[in-house]
Amino acid sequence: MLDDFPNTANALTEPNGLLAMGGDLSPRRLLRAYSSGIFPWFDAEQPILWWAPNPRMVLLPGQFHASRSFKKRLRTIPFTLTVNQHFDAVIQACAAPREEEQGTWIIPAMQAAYGELHRLGVAHSIEVLLEGELVGGLYGVAIGRAFFGESMFSRVSDASKTAFAALAVQLNAGLLELVDCQVSNPHLSQLGAREISRSDFEILLISAITEDREWLDIAHRTDPTGWPKRALPEWLATLSPCALTVLGDLQG
Repeated sequence: MLDDFPNTANALTEPNGLLAMGGDLSPRRLLRAYSSGIFPWFDAEQPILWWAPNPRMVLLPGQFHASRSFKKRLRTIPFTLTVNQHFDAVIQACAAPREEEQGTWIIPAMQAAYGELHRLGVAHSIEVLLEGELVGGLYGVAIGRAFFGESMFSRVSDASKTAFAALAVQLNAGLLELVDCQVSNPHLSQLGAREISRSDFEILLISAITEDREWLDIAHRTDPTGWPKRALPEWLATLSPCALTVLGDLQG
């Protein structure tokens, strides 16, 4: 497979969104994929598969749904948010087998690839702690004002939802433009994520990553050792635990 991906309009309708196979999980290829609206998803028995589904599930500003019970829980349970303090633990927890699923798609090669993106300042985690113990969180890739969510986990009720709510707070504050949720998920639908057409998603994506376009151009052309140093995105740097206790601007 060449460095350039096929046009996403060529993705299959069955299975929905399959665009290409093969290649590798190098930082440069992953960055090119995400900035083009493409992501990898495969299991240990498959080659690397690349997807651009239609429709695409996203969370946009003003669309998060916070139930009364969830708001109450945030005010009574002393969750603490941290950023990038437990990235490896988060991705390992996301990869752990779940009762309702057989196996995991977050195989060791994927864990290693996103670990490298994290060291390069591209992949990030939001962690939820309770009494100092990691009880939930999520991880994904940040480019410009877009966050591409990969996976999340919960060990206590509403822990992963709290991490997702943190993204919504930053969306509503204008610090994020788009959270990519990839494919339809009933749980995320209940929280306000919705499906849009692939073409609409790509229009939003172009806008959301614009401020990183110069950096992307360099990253696409060079080995990661030559990438300009990545600062923590503003929307992550300004994430505050107290923001989650004030959800009046989120839909109830």
